[in-house]
Amino acid sequence: MTREIILLDGSLGQELVRRSDMPATPLWSTSVMAKKPHLLRELHDEYFKAGATVATTNSYPVLEDRLRPEGLHDQLEELLRVAATTAVEARDAHGSGRVAGGLGPLRASYRPDLCPPAAEAEKAYQPNISALAPHVDLFIAETMSSVDQADGALRAIAHSGKPAWVALSVKDDDGTRLRSGELLEEVAPVIARHAPAAVLINCTRPESVAPALDILRGFGRPFGAYANGFVQIEDAFLKDRPTVDVLEERVDLTPEAYAEFAMGWVDQGASIVGGCCEVGPAHIAELARRLRAAGYKIV
Repeated sequence: MTREIILLDGSLGQELVRRSDMPATPLWSTSVMAKKPHLLRELHDEYFKAGATVATTNSYPVLEDRLRPEGLHDQLEELLRVAATTAVEARDAHGSGRVAGGLGPLRASYRPDLCPPAAEAEKAYQPNISALAPHVDLFIAETMSSVDQADGALRAIAHSGKPAWVALSVKDDDGTRLRSGELLEEVAPVIARHAPAAVLINCTRPESVAPALDILRGFGRPFGAYANGFVQIEDAFLKDRPTVDVLEERVDLTPEAYAEFAMGWVDQGASIVGGCCEVGPAHIAELARRLRAAGYKIV
């Protein structure tokens, strides 16, 4: 029987900022989407053409607590509508695929110490859940960097009636630990309690993924990964309201090099692969080519 692999899209935020020629802001790709939504549609189209079967909505940073400091919190619903409908239109034009509603970390990426407790996070995500649910096929909570952070997002998604995927982010130099410092295996009770449809590793260096997948494999859920292409997460990015221009892109992570990493994850049993920051359409196209050449069915 031919083994099936779900192929995610790649970077949205970094790609949009690069293509827009707009200055980096703490709102990341939200600013680009608001002013140049056609770029987002073109990017979704490119990923489907490259072979991706899932379009993730550009809603990762579209959160009330991120919009409020910029005075844009009253635009939350409209921004989420644009993020959702753009992905849906691209999927429909392609003629197949699924749309995943992206939920980023509250307050800041890689800073679970700033995230409210799970019970509060559950409530904070509800506006996003309500706005996206009518348009998406599933939700994916991304870059969850602590046990409690993953719990809060999964609690929120449970209200949607949609399948939940949770993507955990591990340390750049230690795939056995979440960015909080907690052991990755400590999230097992949360996974057992919520039983998400998939558990993933995301937004860490590709080198840290394999040891993380060895742990995820023991959770008894479908699993996979999508890594980033940053040299590392710089300390400057962990400051208040950072901009992405403080992060450096790797020059060695070519489409061929990234595909080699991802094919190794598939060999470990991953059934979902794709790309995160700095992993673009060319990387996804090469990964699709490698998967097909190896006899996998992309679904």
